[in-house]
Amino acid sequence: MREESAQETNSLDLIWGASAIAAEIGVDPRKAFWMLEQGTLPAKRVGRRWVVSRAKLREFFTGEAA
Repeated sequence: MREESAQETNSLDLIWGASAIAAEIGVDPRKAFWMLEQGTLPAKRVGRRWVVSRAKLREFFTGEAA
């Protein structure tokens, strides 16, 4: 069971931090941070860091997000 949990975590493919998110979407880190603060991107704040699923981010930009 513990092994399954580790596989599920790896399958989430998370991107941590505004700078890493900015690099993923090809914008300036300040622009990404603004988008995160405005709630434009499908991300969540965990403590002081932003986190987003790479799949959710892809869905957002391809228009497949519900």
